[in-house]
Amino acid sequence: MRRKGLVILAPLLLLLATFYGLSYGSVPISLQEIWAVFTTDSQPLHEKIIYNLRFPRVLIGLLVGACLAASGALLQGVMKNPLADPGVIGVSAGGGLAAIISMIVFPQYSYLLPAVAFLGSLATSIVIYLLAWDKGASPLKIVLAGVAINALLGAGTNGFMVVFSDRVQAVLPWLAGGLSGKSWHHLSFMAPYAIAGLAACVFAIKPSNLMLLGDDSAQLLGQRVEAQRLFIILLSSLLAGTAVSVGGLIGFVGLVVPHAIRILVGDDYRYLLPLSVIGGASLVVLADTIARSWFDPIELPVGILLAALGAPFFLYLLKKRRIA
Repeated sequence: MRRKGLVILAPLLLLLATFYGLSYGSVPISLQEIWAVFTTDSQPLHEKIIYNLRFPRVLIGLLVGACLAASGALLQGVMKNPLADPGVIGVSAGGGLAAIISMIVFPQYSYLLPAVAFLGSLATSIVIYLLAWDKGASPLKIVLAGVAINALLGAGTNGFMVVFSDRVQAVLPWLAGGLSGKSWHHLSFMAPYAIAGLAACVFAIKPSNLMLLGDDSAQLLGQRVEAQRLFIILLSSLLAGTAVSVGGLIGFVGLVVPHAIRILVGDDYRYLLPLSVIGGASLVVLADTIARSWFDPIELPVGILLAALGAPFFLYLLKKRRIA
């Protein structure tokens, strides 16, 4: 009953988050006025605000949150570790370093940013996988290798910023994680990658459920464990790289959202994965709306707000739920 109830409530939460993101800001717009923008003639000011500013930003927030939550849920399942997250094991850091190099050294190729971030995340995932390989890649070794690579990539990012200190100002908001200034242009070059990655998650549900039984049991059921683990890691890299390319280094979504959903529905990925996608999308849009409207006249990067909210919640889970 709880699962069925959440399946009904989750889309409603997503819809409410979307309308909240469209309604609130420096210029409040009522639901009736929003409806008028999409259906009939409306005030030119409201139409410009909705179409040019808020609607693309909300759609980008939905995709970024969905990608991060799906990536985190998949990594936690395939590695059997509740701390597995794109930001913790270095996948996001790899995409972030590649994106920073692209933005600073090759700004004229900004339209390739999602592909560059994905390749950075993919390369990082492959390196982690190879480092952890020893007649198979155990989940524990993958996490340990990922933590080490994450630290190395962080040092590389900081070093690169020192070398190009005269150009780093442009990427500082991106490093904090935020959706400020995002437009239809950003949506157009990230949407194909995000939609393809989220659609491919359908094929990861069954392997993720079987891997929860353990590698030996999954192999007895006819599964090619290593091939499926590699597929899920690569898919997580695509999702994380896509989110990083536009949203920057937004943390805790892929870590906290799957935990919260798992508490409510259990480990069955038929429910866990789609509800995590919806939960992550809703969380990022709600947090972004709060970050840009509650701290007027400044706009707080959503990554900072999510870290401030996500860290205490994760510590609560760590203490009460004994997740590690």
